[in-house]
Amino acid sequence: MAHDEPSKSAVQTKLVIRNIGLLLSGDLTNPILDADTVVAIGDRIAAVGKEKDIDTSGATVTIDAKCTALAPGLIDSHVHPVCGDWTPRQNQLGWIDSYLHGGVTTMVSAGEVHTPGRPKDIVGLKAMAIFAQRVFQAFRPGGVKIYAGAPILEHGMVEDDFKELAAAGVKILGEVGLGSVKDGKTAHQMVSWARKYGIQSTIHTGGPSIPGSSLIDKDMVLETDADVIGHVNGGHTALPDNQITALCESSTRALEIVHNGNERAGLLALRTAMELKQLHRVILGTDSPAGSGVQPLGMVRMIALLSSLGEIPAEVAICLATGNTAKMRNLDCGLIAPGREASFVLMDKAQHSAGKNLLDSIQKGDLPGISMIIIDGVISAHRSRNTPPATVVPEVVNR
Repeated sequence: MAHDEPSKSAVQTKLVIRNIGLLLSGDLTNPILDADTVVAIGDRIAAVGKEKDIDTSGATVTIDAKCTALAPGLIDSHVHPVCGDWTPRQNQLGWIDSYLHGGVTTMVSAGEVHTPGRPKDIVGLKAMAIFAQRVFQAFRPGGVKIYAGAPILEHGMVEDDFKELAAAGVKILGEVGLGSVKDGKTAHQMVSWARKYGIQSTIHTGGPSIPGSSLIDKDMVLETDADVIGHVNGGHTALPDNQITALCESSTRALEIVHNGNERAGLLALRTAMELKQLHRVILGTDSPAGSGVQPLGMVRMIALLSSLGEIPAEVAICLATGNTAKMRNLDCGLIAPGREASFVLMDKAQHSAGKNLLDSIQKGDLPGISMIIIDGVISAHRSRNTPPATVVPEVVNR
């Protein structure tokens, strides 16, 4: 069957999305584009602009956005997948597909740490990471892309282990601190080895989240110098305020704010990053599934929370969940621009929201109504089964 794939991919589709009322780019430097049409050929964006200036002929699928908003698909920077679309933390099936209906088109694993009987010996943890990377590369519920295979650091790992993992396709580490490595010196050495071979790292921040984990304070975070300061607002228990502000001030790494953390601490991290003029470092995730459950609308809830209580424009909050994460995690999605991955969310203000329009409704704390999700140029879902209903929904006018 594998030999049939090239012939399938050779058939190029052309998707045209026209009559867009609000085009949210995902780019913090220019979050709203003066454009009303997007064209995708295959799985890539080919053109963005005014319909009169773009070649829309020969479309295989045309979508009339009905003057609603188009944004990049949301990126959940912090998930804990295990086996397919099942999570043992809540014994729940179909959680990834449910996140799709919350606008999430891409997920990044922070470690498959909830796997029952997770191996902690070096051979076993490497085998599990390679297995998870392969499985989730091939298995995409609803089309969602899951970047997984994130090994948890354990004592005894040497440089060649990271070289071997990278050669096998592993590109991310699980949260530093969830395994036996809990001192900054050892963690820094392993993170450096990982970085040498192109593997990105994330560190647990705050109090323990699962049995076997422990407090990771700002001193260990700074000494380790991982690429992403995972859940800077705690997962679940946050560090003291002065340690959170110190992490913002003393590090240049990504500041990840998550749904399953301390909300007040998340707002503190956001405001500190704004004061430092380093909002580009802020990325968003859910840190789920976890003890608090599965949150299909966790990403849009974070956008509404940070916009309404953090007092940042809604279009900026959306950038934190899209382009910022894509740039910090070296992903090809998250921005609406030619050459980027053609993954989008179409949405409008929820029916009967007090907001005047989509952005105003989010600024007031309401969730948007998601009306269509597109991944790699293909419609993955129509009106969301999880968000409140959108006031206006797009229409497919030809296939």
